Amino acid sequence: MDNDYNATYITLDGHVELDKYRYLYFVIMFIVYILIIYCNFTIVYIIWIHENLHEPMYVFIAALLVNSVIFSTNIYPKLLIDFLSEKQVIQYSACLFQFFIFYSLGCAEFLLLSAMAYDRYVSICKPLQYPTIMRKRTVGTFLGLAWLVPACVIAVPAILSADMKVCIFTLNGIFCNNSIYSLHCTSSRARSIFGAIALIMTALLPLLFILFTYSRIFIITYQSGREVRKKAAQTCLPHLLVLISFSCLCAYDVIIVRLGSDFPKYLRLIMTLQVVLYHPLFNPIIYGLKMTEISKHLKRLFCQTKLT
Repeated sequence: MDNDYNATYITLDGHVELDKYRYLYFVIMFIVYILIIYCNFTIVYIIWIHENLHEPMYVFIAALLVNSVIFSTNIYPKLLIDFLSEKQVIQYSACLFQFFIFYSLGCAEFLLLSAMAYDRYVSICKPLQYPTIMRKRTVGTFLGLAWLVPACVIAVPAILSADMKVCIFTLNGIFCNNSIYSLHCTSSRARSIFGAIALIMTALLPLLFILFTYSRIFIITYQSGREVRKKAAQTCLPHLLVLISFSCLCAYDVIIVRLGSDFPKYLRLIMTLQVVLYHPLFNPIIYGLKMTEISKHLKRLFCQTKLT
């Protein structure tokens, strides 16, 4: 490559034995991407066509699943192209855009889970006030903020990174995450501060809010009857499983940059794939199996498909 090429393009060096397994990687990831789209949109379709599912809880679930599909679409098409390409490169501006979408939608998931936690709190702990509090306008506001706030917050470090000089043109990854910070000639204090603010505002605070909300739910339901505890377990358990899963993957994403090159390449690849492979499939499976009303409609849908 010449210097002009190096100045605008970044080599993605996170692949392991790509020459040997490129077609296997492509087939597996292509099938996974199709499954992600199919599974998530099947649940969204069920929520959309059944009026009894037009409640805030299910609207938030549909938003979370749509978020997962867009999150995956930010990664998979480029990943599939790279598997079949001789050189795994990406233009620096495109890398920053992928970084922006990756973290905007990732943080949006925390805020959507926060909205779902609040919805469950009002439903279980203040059932008589639920119709007044969780109105359509309130739900729409929550959804708008869940996507708008992370986009505005993550835009700041992305814009600051765009103005920084790049000295290293090889990224230890298969897509652009916060490892892009290692490409710059110098570190930026302003970007580090805004990055910390973004992490606190869109991940840590929502996580603490969710934990506080669910602890209040469990305290109140523990003092209530068996039916209330059963309802709480049925609706809160799927959200908690998704939260734990996603929090663990986000913790890895933060830690991996600190470890840098000390982390073995094949382990880095495996853990990175968990973020884009496991989690987007985990959401629809959990909500499809654990949410009773969705599970009922799923069974009916598949029974009708078999009969036809």
